[in-house]
Amino acid sequence: MSIDVQPAPERRRSIIAPFLFAAPVLAVLLGLGVWQIERLAWKEGVIAEIAARVHAPPIPLAPSAQWATLADYDYTRVGVNGRFEPRVEALIFRGSGKIEGALEQPGYWVMAPLRLPDGATLLVNRGFVAASRKDDPTRLESLPRGEVALTGLLREPETRNPFTPADDPARGAWYTRDPAAIAAALHLERAAPFSLDEDPHPAPSGLPSGGATVFDIPNNHLSYAVTWFGLAATLIGVLGAFTWRRLRGG
Repeated sequence: MSIDVQPAPERRRSIIAPFLFAAPVLAVLLGLGVWQIERLAWKEGVIAEIAARVHAPPIPLAPSAQWATLADYDYTRVGVNGRFEPRVEALIFRGSGKIEGALEQPGYWVMAPLRLPDGATLLVNRGFVAASRKDDPTRLESLPRGEVALTGLLREPETRNPFTPADDPARGAWYTRDPAAIAAALHLERAAPFSLDEDPHPAPSGLPSGGATVFDIPNNHLSYAVTWFGLAATLIGVLGAFTWRRLRGG
């Protein structure tokens, strides 16, 4: 019985093709891992900047003439004065929200227009109300009357995802925080292109529950980096085992 053993040069040549295939794949995996590490540093910077803005003392809201040029204002804490428009509001549906001392439940953000001293309007997210209490008379009468001073966080328009239902202004059905669309539906003049999440505030009925800002900023870049580097290590291990067997004549 004879054993067919490839000569050493032939065995070495037989590993060239796998190496040529694996090299660009390995480069891509390592590149993705490095990119995720860079994204991790960027995201941590963003989160730190937001935390600094959220806990900073409020600053005066920029004059309405400057609104169109404002940039990078999300989560900036400001103070404003004005009067709420009576019985004018938009309810933005939320699949879940939390009222202090209660479980998560579906409900609405209550967006109310605030008329500023110069005549412009700012949509204010006054807080969350459970769907079961949307039409509660005490909730409907909770809007402050007369001149008010309040503080809160400026918010950019909310982005949609493929699963977000379409807003239906004719029915008053809103699913995104879209100041421009809401202002148009409510016939608001000189409306701000952003909204304000009002800080927690006392309400006679406890509704809406103020402080509706949701700080849910995903930061999964480290786990993504570990995944890419892990795949690269696996590829190196497989290629190493293959090469070792080939060179030994296996």
